[in-house]
Amino acid sequence: MSTQPRVTAIFFGQPGGGAFNAAGVAGIRRAAARLPVAVQEAWQHDPARRADTVEEAARASDLVIAHGGQGEEAVRQVAPAFPDVAFAVTQGRISGPNIACFEVLQEQSAYLAGALAGWWMQRGVAAHLSGEPVPPGLRGRAGFAAGLAHARPGARLLTGFCGNQHDPALAKAWTAAQAGAGAEVQFQMLDAGRPGAIEACREAGIRCIGNVHDWTREDAVFIASAIADNGVTMEAAIAAFLADRWEDRRIGLEDPAAVRLAYASDVAPEIAARCEALRIAILGGAVAVPEQFSGTEWKP
Repeated sequence: MSTQPRVTAIFFGQPGGGAFNAAGVAGIRRAAARLPVAVQEAWQHDPARRADTVEEAARASDLVIAHGGQGEEAVRQVAPAFPDVAFAVTQGRISGPNIACFEVLQEQSAYLAGALAGWWMQRGVAAHLSGEPVPPGLRGRAGFAAGLAHARPGARLLTGFCGNQHDPALAKAWTAAQAGAGAEVQFQMLDAGRPGAIEACREAGIRCIGNVHDWTREDAVFIASAIADNGVTMEAAIAAFLADRWEDRRIGLEDPAAVRLAYASDVAPEIAARCEALRIAILGGAVAVPEQFSGTEWKP
C-alpha cells in the first residue's frame, strides 16, 4: 500500500442537498485533512448507474466508500471483481472478503424520538416519512415505531416511504396527507426532500422530529432531532483501512457525539428526563431496540 492510498467516496443524490450527504461530505473532508490519504468525491443521482459509478471508482482507488444503504447492492455486485480493492458501505450490513460496513445506529436515537413523540403528543397519532426503503431506513423506522409503542401503547403510526429521498414536492404532498389524516408530529428520515416536508408541517401546524444532525437549532418547527452523524463512519472506514483492520464497526448511544436525541427548548423537562432514563436503559441492555417493523404501511 502506498503512503497516499487513493480513496473515493461515492454519494447518492445531488451535491448541496440534504443533511445525510452533507454529514458524509463533512466526515470525508475531516478524514482527508488529518489522515495520509488522497480523497476524491463522486456523485450519482441515477439509481440505474450506481453499480457503474462504484466500478469506475474501483478502477482508480485503493478504497471505495459507498455512502448509505443505497450503495449496498452496487458494492455487492462490483466488489468480487476487484479483490485488491477495499469496499466500505456506510450504514450498510453486507459482507464479503474485501467489504466492511461502518454504521451509526440511527435506530437507537430513533427509538428515543419515538418515545418522545408518544409522551409529547395529545391525540395519539404520529407520522414517519422516508424515501427509499433501504435497510438502514427500515431499521430507523422500526426503532421509531417501537419507541412510540413503548411510550404510548395504542398510538397510531402513519408510516411510509414516498420513493425518493430528494424530492421536496413529493415529500410535501405526503406530509400534507399525513397531517390531514391526524398526525400531530412527523419523524422525517429524508435528505434533499426535507424542505418540502418542513413546509407542509408548518402549514398544517404540526411539529417535526429531524434526523442526522440537530435540526432544533435551525427551525422552531422541530421539537427534537434523532442525531445520527454518519460522517463519523467515513473517518472510521479510512482509519480501519490504514490500520489494516478491515472489519465492521457499529457506533451507538455510547458515543453521544455521534448518536443522541436533541431537544427543542419547549420540550418539557420531565419528558426529556424520561427520554434520558430510557437512553440509560438501552445502554444497559434493559431495553432492546428492534430492527424489524411488523405494522401497517400507510399511503396517501
